[in-house]
Amino acid sequence: MSSVVISGTGLFTPAYSISNEELVASFNAYVQRFNEENKEKIESGEVIALQESSADFIVKASGIKSRYVLDKEGVLDVDRMHPYIPERSNEEPSVQCEMAVDAAKKAMAEAGKTPQDIDAVIVACSNLQRAYPAVAVEVQSALGIDGFAYDMNVACSSATFGIQAAVNAIESGSARAVLVVNPEICSSHLNFRDRDSHFIFGDACTAIVLEKADTATSQHQFAVIGTKLKTLFSNNIRNNFGFLNRCDESGVGKPDKLFVQNGRKVFKEVVPMVSEMIVEHLAGNDIDASRLNRMWLHQANLSMNQLISKRVLGREATAEEAPTILDTYANTSSAGSIIAFHLNKLDLNSGALGVICSFGAGYSAGSIIVRKV
Repeated sequence: MSSVVISGTGLFTPAYSISNEELVASFNAYVQRFNEENKEKIESGEVIALQESSADFIVKASGIKSRYVLDKEGVLDVDRMHPYIPERSNEEPSVQCEMAVDAAKKAMAEAGKTPQDIDAVIVACSNLQRAYPAVAVEVQSALGIDGFAYDMNVACSSATFGIQAAVNAIESGSARAVLVVNPEICSSHLNFRDRDSHFIFGDACTAIVLEKADTATSQHQFAVIGTKLKTLFSNNIRNNFGFLNRCDESGVGKPDKLFVQNGRKVFKEVVPMVSEMIVEHLAGNDIDASRLNRMWLHQANLSMNQLISKRVLGREATAEEAPTILDTYANTSSAGSIIAFHLNKLDLNSGALGVICSFGAGYSAGSIIVRKV
């Protein structure tokens, strides 16, 4: 089997950012209008009054201060409160393809690779904008890559699951190098009228180049020491949007066709699951947690990350040991841990050990142990 390295990463960041203050102003305006329009029903007990939010509440609940989005105007429009992303013709590149190509070119440039060096493309993300043809095949074509491509979805763990699939392909000899891309348009499946979740997500796209170690030439390589995946079925994070919705008119427009979660249960159940998985993964590779230099965790909730890193290390992690990017990017689903890796990898010395870890709906979790070459 061939040893595999991550030889390049890339990041596409949308042009627009929404601060907590801007988001709250729009949300509270909606709440005030809703309560006023339903005043009599609220007084009779027929309807429950909506609560206003605040920027401080969002920071305390999540650690998020702002988020990047593809469209800002539609999200903040009280009459709309979801992004406006015009449909494109079949002859135009899809939105996810455009995002993916941007991030992929950056990753390939860092890896020193041309399209002729890549044999496979995996588009791994929480929501694909269409069923078929696969977005990955579109990205493959747009980049001029020969070989094969496919889409995959394991929600917030899609990137790490995609990395393992890439490692397997390279180790088996079916590909010399694989491009894993994570185009996340999370603002499109978020209910911006829900106080408990309207602040959670942002948009972004990451890309990773993995290849045989003996072909890698980039300055910043990370050898993949081991991969570990875990899934456990749960309804505590769910999105019921799908092609069958049109077959049952009673379900059209319901909140559960967007992102819904039981946050408290997710916190209580996912933290121990992920902590134990990382500890077991390290032990299985004869690595003591005290040797870890960095943990690039899924960027969903600051408190979750702090508790997971504490359980793994046996102490509080420093900001350098467990870097956070969700304060400015918010939760970008599968792209989050890769953004953290992309922005916080260049300062590590040769031999440094780290873990890229994702977790989310499913439940699903992925752990990738890497060593700086």
